[in-house]
Amino acid sequence: MKQLEKNFIGKGQVKGFIFTQIKKSDNAYIYEVVDGSNLRYEVFNHKLNTRFGCVTYPSNKAFGIWAFTTPSFKRALEIFEDLSIVKEVNNG
Repeated sequence: MKQLEKNFIGKGQVKGFIFTQIKKSDNAYIYEVVDGSNLRYEVFNHKLNTRFGCVTYPSNKAFGIWAFTTPSFKRALEIFEDLSIVKEVNNG
C-alpha cells in the first residue's frame, strides 16, 4: 500500500502550496500547508483507497467531514488526538 508523501507541492486547486507531514499515527495525519505567507494545518483520518492501492489525501469535499483545517498547531494536535480516539473506539 503506497503511503502519503511526507513533502509535496500541490496541484490543481492547491497548485504551488507546500505540504509537509508534521505528525502521523495509524489513524490520522497532520500536514502543515504553506500558501505564500499563509500557514495552516490540515488534519485528517487515515483512509485507504483500495482501488488505487494507496492512502488518500482528502479532497476539498472531505473537509468538515473526515478532514479539518486550522491555523492553530495546538488545535491541530487536539483534532489529531480526537480522530485517533474515535477510530480506536470504532475498531474496539
